[in-house]
Amino acid sequence: MIHPNLLNPQEIAVIGGSDNPNSPGGKILENLLNNHYKGQIYVVNPKKEKVKNLPTYKDVTQLPDKVDMAIIAIAARHVLETVKILTEQKNTRGFIIISAGFSDTGEQGKQLEHQIVSQIEKYGGSLLGPNNIGLINQNYAGVFTTPVPKLDPKGIDLISGSGATAVFIIEAAMQMGMTFNSVWSVGNSAQIGVEEVLEHLDLTHTESSPKIKMLYIESIQNPQKLLKHSQSLIQKGCRIVAIKAGSSSAGSRAATSHTGALASSDMAVEALFDKAGILRAYGRNEMIQLAAVLQYQLPVNNRMAIVTHAGGPGVMLTDILEKNGIAVPEIKGEEAEKLKEKLFPGSSIANPIDFLATGTAEHLDEILKAVENDFDQIDASAVIFGSPGLFQVYEVYDVLMHHIQNGKKPIYPILPSVVNVADEIAYFHQKGFAGFPDEVLFGQAFAKAFYHLKKMRERDFDIQKGHQIPFHSKKNTFKKGYLSPQEAYHLLKSFDLPVVEEAVFTNIEEALKFAREKFPVVLKVVGILHKSDVNGVRLNIQNEADFKKHFFELTQIPGAKGVLVQAQKKGMELFVGVKKEKDFGHLILFGMGGIYIEVLKDFQSILAPVNKTEIRQKLQQLKMYPLLKGTRGQEGIDIDAFIDIIQKVSDLVMTYPEIVEMDLNPVLATGKELFVVDSRIKMA
Repeated sequence: MIHPNLLNPQEIAVIGGSDNPNSPGGKILENLLNNHYKGQIYVVNPKKEKVKNLPTYKDVTQLPDKVDMAIIAIAARHVLETVKILTEQKNTRGFIIISAGFSDTGEQGKQLEHQIVSQIEKYGGSLLGPNNIGLINQNYAGVFTTPVPKLDPKGIDLISGSGATAVFIIEAAMQMGMTFNSVWSVGNSAQIGVEEVLEHLDLTHTESSPKIKMLYIESIQNPQKLLKHSQSLIQKGCRIVAIKAGSSSAGSRAATSHTGALASSDMAVEALFDKAGILRAYGRNEMIQLAAVLQYQLPVNNRMAIVTHAGGPGVMLTDILEKNGIAVPEIKGEEAEKLKEKLFPGSSIANPIDFLATGTAEHLDEILKAVENDFDQIDASAVIFGSPGLFQVYEVYDVLMHHIQNGKKPIYPILPSVVNVADEIAYFHQKGFAGFPDEVLFGQAFAKAFYHLKKMRERDFDIQKGHQIPFHSKKNTFKKGYLSPQEAYHLLKSFDLPVVEEAVFTNIEEALKFAREKFPVVLKVVGILHKSDVNGVRLNIQNEADFKKHFFELTQIPGAKGVLVQAQKKGMELFVGVKKEKDFGHLILFGMGGIYIEVLKDFQSILAPVNKTEIRQKLQQLKMYPLLKGTRGQEGIDIDAFIDIIQKVSDLVMTYPEIVEMDLNPVLATGKELFVVDSRIKMA
């Protein structure tokens, strides 16, 4: 838990505070004073008798005996000794270290950072930073940057791994009228990272807590903690939008299986966010747009009315909404004609509802009343209203605010005239309303948020409700490396996976005896990783003569250690694979199989453990899903059986966490039968 003294300190000592507003210590003091901190502020500055008329001390040892929190903005080499004095002599338990020069600079700095954390933890304290901009919450603005945003208990909680990025997000969000409840800059995350802040927000959440969280993440240190508390917050009604910056393909380049080559660390991030219920953004502006949409109510259905006094923006918004699966249905009939009579001649009702550049506040009021009460085919409306600069439009915005507050159908204000109507937009924001400056960016964000929430409504977050992993009383132990075909076969069979009967032979007579009751059969060389590269697979062997010929040829391949004999099956080729991705756990991939994995790349990924609802949702996202169901007279596969295989693979890797890579490729599907034809399992 984060210590209360970091969250709501009664005394704050600024170590390195000054009169210079262009220095970190000076700006911190200015922000504390200008943003109504109610506690006592002390300044430590060896060169000044007085700083901003505050109690000033030349040395930390001279501070009063009780100092709840310290904000430290001095050279890194002096920080450890300062922290020792504060923890041991001044009962300080909250720390924000602004200074850089720790793990951000190399091994020596990392060791110093570790010593500071150990000292603070020894006394049960909490540290934010080092190398960050600070913390803003309802109690104080302990940052050295500007702007300090308008604080609102219903505003957004922002957690950022980058101080500069936090500032840029704040600036852009403020331009849209968005407010914040708190801003956390975690810097080096020496003790408190994004995950720990999210944990704090989860554990302290109440009905009155803010519902929107924005995360900028550079490194996920504890994926399971992020997963746990994101799911918990979302189940409590929160919405989380996040950017994960930085992704690497180095791990997938080093992999030796098909699945390992396909999987990447960023795919694991994507799967983690999906499982957690986090809506992923790929840039600051997209994240802000998504958060703004989520602050408004979202409709259950996807039918949008576009209300505009400018034709072009209405057309562009229509295009982007329909391209992203949001309907803009035609409005017609008796009620539409009644509305048209109340507008200027030339106005269009069909949708977009265009009430012309000369349209008035009264016209907008009539349109929004009709959308609310008369048009059942509409679930929400986007209102585009700017100005050519001919007259003020305060009345229009008053009408808009009234309908946003009192209407049952959501209304999204798009306010593009950021110069001509700057004063009116500022007035709109001051009343507590956020607006969207661009119709296309809004349309993209709305569609993404709408379908994300639709998926969340169908989500069962409690994995145990969906599936109980069966208990396996006898657990085998395996050597590091790839399992032999026999070991892989028996391991899969132990989890009731439908493996085609097979055996490995070095003696041709024994092999032939096994094959006689199974013709046609498949022969595969054993001991070669990529069999197709050496012509190590022979299909559709129908008789003993061909069997002997191909068996002999396979044994002559350099590196061959035997020949696997297997009954031949036919059907649609699917695959299921696994890659263990560091602290994220096991990433399970599934989709179209055989040689088409790398070519088509039609697969989905999901983090274990899984339940069948999760798997089914992911399967439905495959491009080839209509083929799985059956289309144009072709028989589909038993989708439930495929889901069952994926479920059992999840059970397997949860029972054997030492599995690092696995390929079940192909899994052949024919009618109601599915078989695992080929497997490769690698152990750590």
